[in-house]
Amino acid sequence: MKFFVLSDNIDTQMGMRLAGIEGKVIHERDEVLQELETAMHDEDIAVIFMTTKLIQTCPEIISEIKLKQPKPLIVEIPDRHGSAKIGETIDRYVSEAVGVKL
Repeated sequence: MKFFVLSDNIDTQMGMRLAGIEGKVIHERDEVLQELETAMHDEDIAVIFMTTKLIQTCPEIISEIKLKQPKPLIVEIPDRHGSAKIGETIDRYVSEAVGVKL
């Protein structure tokens, strides 16, 4: 099983590549959806890391995939500026999945 990263910047992609994780640098919503679809159909990929900025291009689709698809696991990672509020995002996903506000 492999990890894969979808990033909006070359710095994150290169950092992951140094750790042995391959990925793509993309920017537009259409690219995000196309590359996500491709990665999801790759049987070897178990975890897809996505930067916060890319997830924000299509949050409703990402949320739907996270709630309904058992594999691959999609993990949001902060972008290089670290401006994301990951805790709030996790709370929102748990609330949607369980139906309880945290």
